[in-house]
Amino acid sequence: MSKVVVVGSINMDLVALASRFAAPGETVTGERFLTLPGGKGANQAVAAQRLGAKVSMIGKVGRDAFGYQLVDGLKAEGVDTRHIGFADDVATGVAMITVSGGENQIVVIPGANHQLTPGDINAAALTLAAADVILTQLEIPLETVRAVLAQGARHGVPVIVNPAPAVALPADILDSATLLTPNEHELALLLQQEGTPMEALLAQLPGKVVMTQGKNGAWHARADGSLHHQPGFVVEALDSTGAGDTFNGALAAFWPMGVDAAMCLASAAGALSVTRLGAQGGMPDMAALQSFIQKQ
Repeated sequence: MSKVVVVGSINMDLVALASRFAAPGETVTGERFLTLPGGKGANQAVAAQRLGAKVSMIGKVGRDAFGYQLVDGLKAEGVDTRHIGFADDVATGVAMITVSGGENQIVVIPGANHQLTPGDINAAALTLAAADVILTQLEIPLETVRAVLAQGARHGVPVIVNPAPAVALPADILDSATLLTPNEHELALLLQQEGTPMEALLAQLPGKVVMTQGKNGAWHARADGSLHHQPGFVVEALDSTGAGDTFNGALAAFWPMGVDAAMCLASAAGALSVTRLGAQGGMPDMAALQSFIQKQ
């Protein structure tokens, strides 16, 4: 298994379960409320750690109850938290999530995540240099993502960029990333070509994209221009929150196996994660993943 450094967001997820989503201006009575650890960075760190990777997390939380609780939770998972800082003047990030029928709607308030700076990244240079792969996302400032890519280039460490939440990405980030892991919507948006067929989008970034497609699996645009399709795994979905994060964490955990082999295991892990409630609550360990694959 790989040594993974995850650079990204750490949130507390405030989850409401309801029979349906509320329309604008409407109040719907919910069925259940949960407070769960989340944030794309923390989620991906937990996913990789549970699947056997040795994970270090670089991020920032507030000096509040949520912040201390989230750091303690990552420590309990076995994640190295030495490079998680505490912001004095801003609260820990939160995500307000409504779940209905296996789908979700999410509002994210970044909080301390937007206080993660290039200086924080440079201060963790030795940890980044020792990694087999670095994994980051876009719930932190873009200049901080650039600092992560610069450290990866400086030390010869591949950097996976999960371009979520979806934004149009500047050319320097597209060029510097070793691998981009968007879903279909994110891929169209980061290339600013919404409405373009999937195959045409993938063809523009040969060797640099693994695109997830939910229950339909994932696609790898190989360096030779060919497309590799990893079919999805059929499951009964309870909560899709964190499925993409599970995929990305697993992809990093299995990075030494090569992209296509890692995609297969990551797709299985992502499918398994939606069968349980919560972003991190549904993330499988290695034993659960092996059992699931054997049954498939």
